[in-house]
Amino acid sequence: MKNIKRNIAIMIIAALLSGLLTACGAASPGAKEAGAGEESGIKIVTTIFPIYDWVRSVLGEEQADLTMLLNDGVDLHSYQPTADDIMKISTCDLFIYVGGESDEWMDDALQEATNKDMVVLNLLQLLGDSVKEEEVVEGMQAEEEEEGEGEEEETEYDEHVWLSVRNASLLSQHISEALQKIDPDKASVYQSNADAYIEKLKALDEKYTAEVNASAVKTLLFGDRFPFRYLTDDYGLSYYAAFVGCSAETEASFETVTFLAQKVDELSLHAVMTIEGSDHRIAETIINNTATKDQKILTLDSMQSCTQNDVDSGATYLSIMENNLAVLQEALK
Repeated sequence: MKNIKRNIAIMIIAALLSGLLTACGAASPGAKEAGAGEESGIKIVTTIFPIYDWVRSVLGEEQADLTMLLNDGVDLHSYQPTADDIMKISTCDLFIYVGGESDEWMDDALQEATNKDMVVLNLLQLLGDSVKEEEVVEGMQAEEEEEGEGEEEETEYDEHVWLSVRNASLLSQHISEALQKIDPDKASVYQSNADAYIEKLKALDEKYTAEVNASAVKTLLFGDRFPFRYLTDDYGLSYYAAFVGCSAETEASFETVTFLAQKVDELSLHAVMTIEGSDHRIAETIINNTATKDQKILTLDSMQSCTQNDVDSGATYLSIMENNLAVLQEALK
């Protein structure tokens, strides 16, 4: 999959090179501008919703041409860049992306950037040693890998770093510093906005800590993919799941379902978790194989399917993580 995405990006870049400079003056149809009626300020491109919303929070009322590339519900793992996407990246002042395996096509796009003064933030690089390797826990159905003969297995890192409120605090500060570098005249504003936003994130982190500490249950069980390792590790929770967070699998084996159903019984769990967009079939099958068959299905939002409509309807990183806390509270009863 990553080679396909890389090849698509290379072909798009080649097609753009001859006409890119003349196209740069055109308006960016996906851009969201602050300060309606005024000339756009610095150009910022982000890949996913959480990054987009952190930038909005640090900008505050300051003007910018801000774009979220993944704005139609396609998640990071299956996203394919368009020619327009490559053009936006090539000419922006600040580009921010996750930087995991799903983003490997970005390397070629950045090499062909026409703005050589662009500031680039790679979240995984910024987090350094705190980035976690993807893990397969007991009972989890491992994804089948296609490897050539003699090839060494590459370390795969968990890309879902935004699902830690603590990471969000750290990364928001990095965003503030990048904006201060690009737009030094407003440096104090960006730092003040970041400080206020980080205080809100820290308050939410304290709520999560208090809720988990007060809960009798310390284990979550997902009849689904599991992108929440950063969240569970932050608060000392254990987990079981059908698949790893980046898995493309949709059918759980008999062994996986049986193991998870037995864990529900063994731990007396009253909820089986899913992520947004799931059809719940695996969760329902797990419940049907438990002794009591009366568990609830609860859904945590991993923010991998947020759309521009969600943004326009008022969705924010904080509001979604607040909702996730309420779901977690129910799950840990």
